[in-house]
Order: sequence, then structure tokens, then C-alpha cells
Amino acid sequence: MGKFDKYFLMGIDDILEYTLEKLPDIGWDKAAMQAKEIGDGNLNYVFRVWDDKGHSVIIKHAGVSLRISEDMKVSTDRNRIESEILQLNDKYAPGMVPKIYFYDTVMSACGMEDLSDYQLMRYAMMEHKTFPKFADDISTFMVNTLLMTSDVVMDHQEKKALVKSFISPELCQITEDLVLMEPYNDINGNNHVFAPNAEFVKKELYEDTALHLEVSKLKFKFMTDAQALMHGDLHTGSIFVRPDSTKVFDPEFATYAPMGYDIGNVVANLIFAYDNGLAAGDTAFSDWCLKAIEETMDLFVEKFNKKFDEVATEPMAKVPGFKQWYLEGILNDTAGYAGTELHRRTVGMANVKDVTTIADEEKRAWVERLNILCGKDYIMNQTKFRTGADFVAAVKRAQEAAK
Repeated sequence: MGKFDKYFLMGIDDILEYTLEKLPDIGWDKAAMQAKEIGDGNLNYVFRVWDDKGHSVIIKHAGVSLRISEDMKVSTDRNRIESEILQLNDKYAPGMVPKIYFYDTVMSACGMEDLSDYQLMRYAMMEHKTFPKFADDISTFMVNTLLMTSDVVMDHQEKKALVKSFISPELCQITEDLVLMEPYNDINGNNHVFAPNAEFVKKELYEDTALHLEVSKLKFKFMTDAQALMHGDLHTGSIFVRPDSTKVFDPEFATYAPMGYDIGNVVANLIFAYDNGLAAGDTAFSDWCLKAIEETMDLFVEKFNKKFDEVATEPMAKVPGFKQWYLEGILNDTAGYAGTELHRRTVGMANVKDVTTIADEEKRAWVERLNILCGKDYIMNQTKFRTGADFVAAVKRAQEAAK
């Protein structure tokens, strides 16, 4: 029986041996091979393996529990799901995800393209870098991967088979609890609330029953509406960028759910970058963040309308008026889930460094209130957000109200 014929959690030495076994034809300089754990997420162990000849690969290895909480157990099948989804994404949005070289269902690991010449978008934006192609790239990625995996386009039996294949009940429950419930009641005591805003959070999130009703609708829509195969965690920590290119990775939370969940996540995480620029007084960067939100939304709508006409196969989707109704539902969901992402990353278990690294407590408290109020606006007024300018106007309203 070989060393890697039964699952165990691998360390650095294991990874080197494992890489040689799985990718023997690369031509590794065995004496010069090195590995480093570079993971920044809460779920997996990510290793970069390289040698002195310029060969390199990323090995992503699934653990059996969350790195932020050993009590939270998750299926290692997510690595299989992620690998297959990245391959599917590459089919619909070529060149916009890392290449998958292999995935191994025994060790719950995969080998993928090394994107070390890219930078993680969240960290790049914390340095206040801007990316002119981002809105165009991410809108293309979302339109192609979401619309092409929906009932508008796919054979319905094929789509239902994908729903079955790409379901991870444990990861769905994390979203259902940590995103779509706990920020509004702290029922399990997991929330991380910045002390200066404790009373504000209590009033605006915990005690607002009208808000709770709208969030409950969003939660049940997430659980029951298998609209499209979405990434499930499409934030700036799951995107690599260069000035000329964008790569989306880390779709381990992928499942069939409303398209607006992905789109709303992108909007919210650009707002977190805006928060950081605002607190630093970097007007040029903050303006770019708002422009990116506006362009992303407007380009999504433009490309969606065009793509829908080109690829729709379902006869009833071609009935006059259906496309507009369908798109309006997506935009409603986008606003709603942008709101829940703003809330959960501000007061929930997994905060974002864009905000938590703001050293000035008064400014941090201000942008957190901005996030909370903007999120409420999105959730409570979902039908009012139809253009990029609408989404940006809510940020500006919240900024003033949060002072």
C-alpha cells in the first residue's frame, strides 16, 4: 500500500513527495525542490512547490475542519467539486481561472497552475492599486459562468445532474448560518463586533425585525433557488489580478443558487476596498472603487442581455418580456446579497482585512457604520437598484448617514 493511498493531512515534506508522485513528467530538479504553505483562507492548505529550473505548481489540500474553528467539520469532497468547477469555468470563460493539472479524491488534493506573477486582489487594493480591466473581466466571467449553467441555456436534465454533483451540504450550511442568519442575531456567539459600534450594531442589525424578514427571504431563496452554478465566495480574496488580466479561483463554496449572490459579493467587496481608501484619505483610489462598481454592474447588464439572446435554448425563456423579468430578479438578488455580504464581513465571524487593518478607531467605526447602513439600503430596497449608478448612490448615502 502506497503512502498516499489513504487520506491524511499533509505537511511540507509530504507535499514534495506527493508532487513528484503526481506530476513526475515535469522534469523537476529534485535536489532543488522547495515547498511553502501560502494559504490565506479558512478552509484549505495551499502549497507552492518549485525548483531552480523554473518549474512550479500549486497543490491545494483539503482539511477535515475549518482552520478558524476545529469544531466546524467539512467534507473533503469540496476539493473534487472545486476542481471540476474550475474546469467547467474554463470551458465557459477561457483563461479566467487557473488550469487544473490533476485532482485526487483519495488525498482530497489537486494540482493547479501557479499564478505567482499575479497578486491577490484584496491585498493589491489594500495597497490602493487599481485595475482598469477588472470591471470588464469580472462582468464577462459572471455572465458566462452563471448564464451558461442556468436552465435558460442548459439541457434541464444535464443541469439537474450538475445540481446533484455540486452540492456540499456542510459548506452551504456555513453560508446559510454565517452569512444569512448570525449577523442579525448572533445566535451562536460567533460574531466579531467592533466595540465602538456595539450599540449601533444592536440597534441597526439585531433589533430591526423588518430587516430580519427581508434577510429570511434571502436565506430561503439561497436554499431553494437552484438558478445557476455560482462561485459561492466571489470576493477579492478569491481573485488574482495583474493590470492586464484577472483570474478567479477558490470556488469551494460553489453550488447551485441565485446568480445575484456572486454579483452582490463582488459589489460588497469593492465597497470594503472603498472603505480602506476612504479611511486613508486616498480620494483617487476611492473614486476608482466606485467607478469599478458602476462599470461592473452596467457591463454585466449589457453583456447579459446580449448573451441571453445569443445562447438561450429554453423556448419559454424566449417569450417576450421574460428576459426583462429574469434580469430584474437577478438585480434584486444582487442588491440583497450585496447587503448580507456587507453585514457579515463587518460584524460576522469572518471580517475583512480592508476594514480591520484601519488603525484609526474612529475612521474604522465610521466605515463599518457605512457598511451596515449601505447593506440595509440594498436589502430593504432591492427593486430600486437597476444601474451601477444606483448601487454607488447607496454608498454615498450611507457615507453621509454614518458620520
